[in-house]
Amino acid sequence: MMVSAFYHPMTNLRSSPLSPTLGESDARTLDALDEVALEGQLRQRAEAAWQLARDVHPDLPRPAIWFDLRGRSAGQAHYQRGGLRFNWTLLRENRQAFMDEIVPHEMAHWLVFHLEEGARARPHGREWQTVMRQLYGLKPTVTHRFDIARASPSPYLYRCRCEVLHRFTGRRHSQAMKGSRYLCRHCRATLTFAYREVAE
Repeated sequence: MMVSAFYHPMTNLRSSPLSPTLGESDARTLDALDEVALEGQLRQRAEAAWQLARDVHPDLPRPAIWFDLRGRSAGQAHYQRGGLRFNWTLLRENRQAFMDEIVPHEMAHWLVFHLEEGARARPHGREWQTVMRQLYGLKPTVTHRFDIARASPSPYLYRCRCEVLHRFTGRRHSQAMKGSRYLCRHCRATLTFAYREVAE
């Protein structure tokens, strides 16, 4: 079954009014949850998103859920492992956005991959965008704007003559700001601070 099963070709996706199909989660309630309850809440949200996806693709397998993703990414559909991975640090700090945006974002990837020809679809291409708009009622936003300082161990980026970006931890960046010199192993140029990564 293709995405076109629920996407009418005459629909203007850009002008269609969007309304989150899963509804909006309550930020105050989420903020009061301890870690175990928060994890349970995300699993419930993922279950609801999966059930909605099954309306389009009844044979869609239920994805396993893990909280072992690290670094800058908020979530990931891991087809080989058979499920969805979420970044626990970013979840803890961005609870409502995870429930309302990240979970359906990753479930849309999961659905598209399992559709006929889905493995050939571009990661954030037309099929994924269609699922986000028509099934989940959300704007198909590719990147998040979360502060990744605690999630990413090396958010400080440095440049050299060969224009390769080098990642520095907070500690190494601090040493560089105090005068320590670090050289590129290839061009031997001194690494210079470019910017601190804030979002992916």
